[in-house]
Amino acid sequence: MSATFTWVIEWMNCKPTEGSYTDVVVNAGWRCDGVQGAYSGASYSSATFPMPEGTFTPYADLTQAQVLGWCWANGVDKTATEAAVQTQIDNQINPPIVQLPLPWAAA
Repeated sequence: MSATFTWVIEWMNCKPTEGSYTDVVVNAGWRCDGVQGAYSGASYSSATFPMPEGTFTPYADLTQAQVLGWCWANGVDKTATEAAVQTQIDNQINPPIVQLPLPWAAA
């Protein structure tokens, strides 16, 4: 069984003007949440984008899916991130290290 992953954009920073464009997104904060039953994990960071060339989408028309695509195209490894979140969850299910009570301490 593996986790279900949800990706979200939490914020975007914009350059007010760039040539003839306005409100140009230059970076965005993303988060990947994973849930498997009662267990969960997360990873978050940011991605920086180059100035637009060719087709430009006005800020008001951007979608979360489009900005996530930019993140994945600009250095965010979707597969590795989801694998890291899955490892967090797996380590909760089967902890690789546990803390036992001291053998000389009274129960």
